Amino acid sequence: MLRGKLHRQATLWFIALCVSYLALAYFAAPEFWSLRFLRDGPRPETLLTTTEQGIPGDPINVGLVGTEQDVTAAFVAAGWDRADKLSVRSAVEIGESVLLDRPYVDAPVSTLLFNGRRQDLAFEKPVGDSPDTRHHVRLWLTFTPGRDGRPTWYGAASFDRGVGVSHDTGAITHHIAPDIDAERDSLIGDLTSAGRIVEVKTIPGIGLTKAGRNGEGDPYFTDGKVLMAVLVPDK
Repeated sequence: MLRGKLHRQATLWFIALCVSYLALAYFAAPEFWSLRFLRDGPRPETLLTTTEQGIPGDPINVGLVGTEQDVTAAFVAAGWDRADKLSVRSAVEIGESVLLDRPYVDAPVSTLLFNGRRQDLAFEKPVGDSPDTRHHVRLWLTFTPGRDGRPTWYGAASFDRGVGVSHDTGAITHHIAPDIDAERDSLIGDLTSAGRIVEVKTIPGIGLTKAGRNGEGDPYFTDGKVLMAVLVPDK
């Protein structure tokens, strides 16, 4: 009798702890950071993404000129996969990949906003057999055409080095490697090696940043430049 009562109490405490964690990590903490950044005022950087709570996210560090077909063909040729959209099915596949420690090559990426809009496209390239590590980039279609009249895309490229909890909210998330310039250069290198780039130029981005933090509290550093690549038209 006593053992059964203790077991029920332990179960209730466990459920209460789980509910408290979910409420703190996914509701209270994001709201706190959102209010903090609203209080501090808008950031001056224009080439910086934000989370859906308005927290500064990953900086824009790549640009592409080409149609959606050109972009997709370029990444496929370079060995990258188009990321799935977030859904119940993708959530189940993510859970299976983590539990079974197997790659999910087109796993969805979390939502970031640029100029108030969610990413239009996302691509990724897994590293090894673990679902924890991957190269990935989010892309936003802009309303500024390139010199040849094709659309311009801005992107935020970073490398997921592992899965853990957010430094700011405690929610489960991927953590990025701090050297985002290396990921930018690697992505452009992949597209170049695949023969999908006509030319590359450097344009100003957010500027030199030695101690940046993204929306999950991960530190990063960057020279603040954007590599803008003109893609080969897909025939």
